[in-house]
Amino acid sequence: MTFDKAIVIRDKTRLELLVERFNSKAQAKFYLESIGADFGSYELEHSMFYSALNEVERSLSQYLKNKILFRSFVPTYLFTKQDLIIVVGQDGLVANTAKYVNGLPIIAINPNPNEYDGVLLPFKVKEAEKIIGQMIKGYSETRTVSMAEAKLQDGQRLLAFNDFYIGAASHVSSRYKIIYGERSEIQSSSGVLVSTGAGSTGWLSSVFNMTNNVNAIGGNVKTSLGFQMNWDDEHLIFVVREPFRSQASGVDLGYGIVSGSEKLCIESRMPNNGVVFSGGG
Repeated sequence: MTFDKAIVIRDKTRLELLVERFNSKAQAKFYLESIGADFGSYELEHSMFYSALNEVERSLSQYLKNKILFRSFVPTYLFTKQDLIIVVGQDGLVANTAKYVNGLPIIAINPNPNEYDGVLLPFKVKEAEKIIGQMIKGYSETRTVSMAEAKLQDGQRLLAFNDFYIGAASHVSSRYKIIYGERSEIQSSSGVLVSTGAGSTGWLSSVFNMTNNVNAIGGNVKTSLGFQMNWDDEHLIFVVREPFRSQASGVDLGYGIVSGSEKLCIESRMPNNGVVFSGGG
């Protein structure tokens, strides 16, 4: 694969967002200190990020011309097959980017290992030059990720690297009919979460953490996925979040695995404000 340029994808730091909100760094500092927050931690995080970003740009300059692309512009940017994608940021930024780059390889660099878990960020800043060089010369190995796809009745299509949330757009109950294989049920819940293998260590894991905490009340054993999901697994797992049992809604169809050509269908019973949200942090 031949690359013409590198696209470095980043997000704004917390300090930059505060400065935008309050118009100046001094005003941002005053606000944080007035609520008892540590302004110094924001400055340190900001400084560490830019140190990492500058090192990545320096490494790239030896091989390719490059441009910075902020996260907010990724959905509308026209990527080409000659673009080398570099993500510098948190895990969620990788998941969000993957939905829009049409299968292009991504080099994901962790700018702050003390802050980000790095499940989707395998490379440290000091490794950037080596990894970029290997990718450009064709020596690097890539890891395949299976993504989830949602299709709406009107033909709209949405991809997810980590997971889908399907339900109400606000805190009200999500009302729908769920159809899985030969089973179906009318439900009222906090929505349905559908996870890929890559996403199984994210939002889905928090559902199991919540379940374990509830189980602990009665002294029950911990719950786990029961199997290991890999990034390239061609199956999804769905979980119904906090289903409510009533005369009009059931709770028996609470989870399942969707494999191969199988489909999970959700028929909305809400008059408005239903959403299908592709998670990405």
